[in-house]
Amino acid sequence: MKNKKNVKLMKFDSNVQMLKYTVLESVSRYEIEGKLMNSFYKIPKEIIKGPDPVSRCCIYKERAIVEERVQMAIGGDKDNKNIVEVLEIACDECPVTSYTVTDRCRGCVAHKCVEACPFGAISLVDKKAVINRDLCKECGKCKAACPFEAISYVQRPCIKSCEAKAISINQNNKAIIDEKKCIQCGNCVYNCPFGAIMDKSYVTDVIKLIKDGKMNKYNVYAIVAPAISSQFSYAKIGQVVTAIKELGFHQVLEAALGADIVALNEASDFASEIEELKVMTTSCCPAFASYIRKNYPELSDNISTSVSPMIAVARLIKDIDKTAKVVFIGPCIAKKGEILEDDLKGSCDFVLTFEELLAYLDAADICIEDMKESPLDNASFFGRIFARSGGVTESIKHVIEDKKLDVEFKPIICNGLKECNTALKLAKIGKLNGNFIEGMACLGGCIGGPATLSRKLKDKKEVDKYGNMAIEKSINDSVRIFNIDNINLKRNK
Repeated sequence: MKNKKNVKLMKFDSNVQMLKYTVLESVSRYEIEGKLMNSFYKIPKEIIKGPDPVSRCCIYKERAIVEERVQMAIGGDKDNKNIVEVLEIACDECPVTSYTVTDRCRGCVAHKCVEACPFGAISLVDKKAVINRDLCKECGKCKAACPFEAISYVQRPCIKSCEAKAISINQNNKAIIDEKKCIQCGNCVYNCPFGAIMDKSYVTDVIKLIKDGKMNKYNVYAIVAPAISSQFSYAKIGQVVTAIKELGFHQVLEAALGADIVALNEASDFASEIEELKVMTTSCCPAFASYIRKNYPELSDNISTSVSPMIAVARLIKDIDKTAKVVFIGPCIAKKGEILEDDLKGSCDFVLTFEELLAYLDAADICIEDMKESPLDNASFFGRIFARSGGVTESIKHVIEDKKLDVEFKPIICNGLKECNTALKLAKIGKLNGNFIEGMACLGGCIGGPATLSRKLKDKKEVDKYGNMAIEKSINDSVRIFNIDNINLKRNK
């Protein structure tokens, strides 16, 4: 088993993801060995061996970038409360100007681009259109008017991917993140082709926590998101559970159990409050809830007061085992920010992404396909399908029908932040053709999260397949053995 790596059985979406894994694996390995603080300066040279550069101007810049990545892997800038940070030295070579006249410009007689520009930003120089950057407001009317399609529109990938409009460019042409707008969804992390934006990691904290738990006799529990069913395609889910236990976790539980609990609570809230609220939104996606609070504060009271499935299970665990520590493992970067929110602190101790889990397993020389299977049967079909778009709606509908609640349920399923924004605009002016908004910031739902190992079209099918494997077919069957009345499932408005 020694030195048999899970990563060799994976296919990442990009080389950026491979670099991220390599740094996380090195940091985790040194931390496991207890040598990180004396050895982390070695990692850049171990990864960038030289003498020739791979992707940048020289190996020294590549090593400097790896050094910044190492800092993020051990927690990043402690003074920056945002989970997502820009690695300034890695931010490079992206075009700044959005509208550009290309060599397809024919210098035509019509000059439609000139006439279309309301700001006088286009003139003709040597019979070719030229855009004055000082006057251009990037309205796009010139591009629409050009009969030759000679004006191109290019946005930086980070800006294009940020539906929250939290990224801009500073005077040095580097990306900067506005913390007041950022919802920590992580789309910029996934979409930056230079890997210049990264999420802070808790992986070294988790390794220390497990070591400390063994010494001081307390248990560390892992909560796995249902999206894990689509991640390790070369192994069975039971083998993944065993591998996680091999890291030192006492037990592995499903976040889907929390989804079952939340569905019960949210359906009850909906039935009792919808007449007054008119519209209720889900609360399980922290990026979506943050987007509402920052962009539609007048709708903040319409967010369900239910905690997320992660928090529900974490609180259940700590109600049963008073000294327990809890680590959530999933595809979501925003979860790292969620556990730091004032009314949620102390519920879940740390968050690991699937990317970090893979690196941790390889650093510990634990190969999933060599593991025996362990059971994972905490949740129902409905809890497990929370992982994909539409799953929350199906679960709430199931509870309403199962409990015969006398309420009209008219859901609007929003797949990605763009659809969420459209629904929220309509809700704001009272024009939404529905009374329940299921909001997921990532396309596809959690299975499209920024820290998944890969994004495939079949992931939705894998989640449904995983859901159908559930022993408990209804939500009531799933939660019947737990005393959930002791758990605080409410958030502060």
